Amino acid sequence: MSRLKNKVAVITGGNSGIGFGIAQEFKNEGAKGVIVGRNQETLNSSVAQLGDNFIAINADVTNLANLERVFKEASEKFGKIDVVVANAGGGTIGTVADIGEADYDKTMDLNLKSVYFTVQKALPYMNDGGSIILIGSNAAHRAHASFTLYGAAKAAVIFFAKAFSSDLLDRKIRANVITPGTTDTPAFEKFVPAEQIEGLKTHFASVMPTGRIGQPSDIGKTAVFLASDDSSFMLGAELLVDGGMTYLAK
Repeated sequence: MSRLKNKVAVITGGNSGIGFGIAQEFKNEGAKGVIVGRNQETLNSSVAQLGDNFIAINADVTNLANLERVFKEASEKFGKIDVVVANAGGGTIGTVADIGEADYDKTMDLNLKSVYFTVQKALPYMNDGGSIILIGSNAAHRAHASFTLYGAAKAAVIFFAKAFSSDLLDRKIRANVITPGTTDTPAFEKFVPAEQIEGLKTHFASVMPTGRIGQPSDIGKTAVFLASDDSSFMLGAELLVDGGMTYLAK
């Protein structure tokens, strides 16, 4: 499989979960490039699995100087960049009655500001005709309890795919967004005690039209499509990869 042979990719949040799933599928299709994250331990273990064609850069995607450094180092190592995956995200969950200004800023910086400036800082180092892949969430479409800010930020990310594509028409750089649903990642560990994780996954699987939750590879395979020439006629599009949850779940 070589749909991405010799393409250079930068994947934020590429050291775990969905981001690492994307990096693995890119590797399988012949890509090379950079995974970005803040946890040096998982960066080391993930890049070891990806092999010699990938490097890891420790950086905070909410820090513009860090982003400048990421793309400069990536370009110096691999040359011009073909694919940027703005995957890093997360943040505080809670209701409008609970979340104060500090958590508001943290959540919006990580899920929205970081996406905007990841793309902006990448542009001087990208090849014309490249692909930008954003990661949304079906929380943008369904009002899940306590995901108020996260869902709002991801709704804006979905719009960014349209607007970035419009902004970059003259360079033929396409921006599209993948919208996952519940996916089997280490994020579960942040929200519930370890002994409850498997039960929660079983619950989510029971309400998914597919009868299972997503795997990082499900998102990774979709990202390969958007990074490759197979999707050359797509720009500003949203691909729901959520097991039917948004439109078919009861």
